[in-house]
Amino acid sequence: QVQVVESGGGLVQAGGALTVSCKATGRFLSINAMSWYRQAPGKQRELVAEITDDSATNYAESVKGRFTISRDNGNTVTLTMNSLKPEDTAVYYCRAEARTTFFNQIISPWGQGTQVTVSS
Repeated sequence: QVQVVESGGGLVQAGGALTVSCKATGRFLSINAMSWYRQAPGKQRELVAEITDDSATNYAESVKGRFTISRDNGNTVTLTMNSLKPEDTAVYYCRAEARTTFFNQIISPWGQGTQVTVSS
């Protein structure tokens, strides 16, 4: 079993900054890519940023230059969000791609999500 737990988020005024973190725990051989998605009310879930096990990163165009994804020991990822805009308001979800001990199966569990609200 692999669990993904997010923390952080909250309410901030436009132009402010917030940080959300995510940790993968449980039994696994390795964590490959970790990523952050978001889902605003009435919209589809979209990729915000991702980071691979060799620290290659990818960002949505809408957050480039404002958000930074980083990874520490391999199982924890942080999304630092600067210059926040009201349109960044959403539930932010973390996802971890894990290689499990069950015949090296790859699974990609989601976290429960954390709310980020940016007021204008």
